[in-house]
Amino acid sequence: MDLGSLNRRDPTVPDPAPPFDPLRLCVYTTVALLACLLGPVALLGFALLAIAGYARARRAGLLRSRCKLGDTRLVLLYLSVIAVAAAVATPFWVAFWVRWITGG
Repeated sequence: MDLGSLNRRDPTVPDPAPPFDPLRLCVYTTVALLACLLGPVALLGFALLAIAGYARARRAGLLRSRCKLGDTRLVLLYLSVIAVAAAVATPFWVAFWVRWITGG
């Protein structure tokens, strides 16, 4: 009895679809954790990173984004407003934590 062909792949059967990898959910959770821990400092950092990315993409010719705002100029304006708000909020956030840690 020849059993050599039992453990071979049948080329007529397609590969199974890979299972869903919820990596995005892990990324979103990590970003939320950083936002909770670092507050407006994290928001400012992410906004500046996004501004740099969108500015580079716009210079490369991207005029429409998959972002709900669509036009990359609107996206850059939105991110800039958020960055300014985060920069204004940062000293207040730091002062809050200093008062909380020192008990004052």
